[in-house]
Amino acid sequence: MTYLTAGMTVGLLGGSFDPPHAGHVHITREALKRFGLDRVWWLVSPGNPLKERGPAAMERRMAAARAIMRHPRVTISDFEARSGTTYTAETLAALKARYPGVRFVWLMGADNLAQFHRWKDWRFIMENFHVGVLARPGDRIPAKTAKAAAVYDFAKIPGKQSRRLVKAQTPAWCFTNVPMVDLSSTEIRAQGKWASR
Repeated sequence: MTYLTAGMTVGLLGGSFDPPHAGHVHITREALKRFGLDRVWWLVSPGNPLKERGPAAMERRMAAARAIMRHPRVTISDFEARSGTTYTAETLAALKARYPGVRFVWLMGADNLAQFHRWKDWRFIMENFHVGVLARPGDRIPAKTAKAAAVYDFAKIPGKQSRRLVKAQTPAWCFTNVPMVDLSSTEIRAQGKWASR
């Protein structure tokens, strides 16, 4: 586990990573550049409360994530499993308590912003953490009209000024369009390239 110190800005990319793929790698590299992050942590979750079906074994997903994401400023973490948290808001609160003085930026694809209002304590996340949204193919319009985007429109930082995000007071979020790799874990599983069991 990479040690974090006060003053660092750390992006958090959470998900089941079932499987991790080049799209995850691409948005991680883009997030490091666009938001001026010191580090990014992939938070590999034990499971997704919004999904009925459980993911592949944690060890397998962690190993696959380490194999595909090779960058000196990126850490593959099982923090959620070790801390016993279930929901993103709980995980972020636990990280904030464990690493005081570290600025955490919650990173997500535009597809997640479209249904973000369904997440437990989503307003807590928006109010207490910077949020960086990276557009994926086909997800721009639903994301821009999302409930979370409307409620926090006043806190939106223009994509062309994305480096301002980490210096802004929360709530603050930024929607940035990036050239995307059009891959999804769902499609990879459907093609039989990653068996979940």
